[in-house]
Amino acid sequence: MSIDKILAISGKPGLYALKVQTRTGFVAESLTDGKKITVGLRSNVSLLSEISVYTYDGEVRLSEVFTAIAKKEDKGPSISHKEDNATLIAYFREVMPDFDEDRVYASDIKKIINWYNMLQAKDLVTIEEPTEETEEAVTTETEQESDK
Repeated sequence: MSIDKILAISGKPGLYALKVQTRTGFVAESLTDGKKITVGLRSNVSLLSEISVYTYDGEVRLSEVFTAIAKKEDKGPSISHKEDNATLIAYFREVMPDFDEDRVYASDIKKIINWYNMLQAKDLVTIEEPTEETEEAVTTETEQESDK
């Protein structure tokens, strides 16, 4: 799953695709309606690829959570994020049985499920696991950048 250029912008609903970086910020396009907006550097922006979910054993990347949901739903949509908290927590426990219930709140689960459904509707969800070749390529690129 490639969520490297997908953004969540604080104070703005939905998800956005990073289009162009500018001197004063960047231009993003809404995944829901396709409208482009400019976002300043002072805005609180999160890349989905940088978000993790707490588990009892550490942290799991959000892309891995999306992959687990996609496997459970056979790449189809998941339950609605508007379900009651008990239903959402039970569903998330099926997907991620070892998530840390003290640090992952129902509001976090709502966001994750809502984001998954948005990405799934745009056909941006895949079940493919990263191969050893892609992991080695990323490691090599990271090492080359740190040598500079």
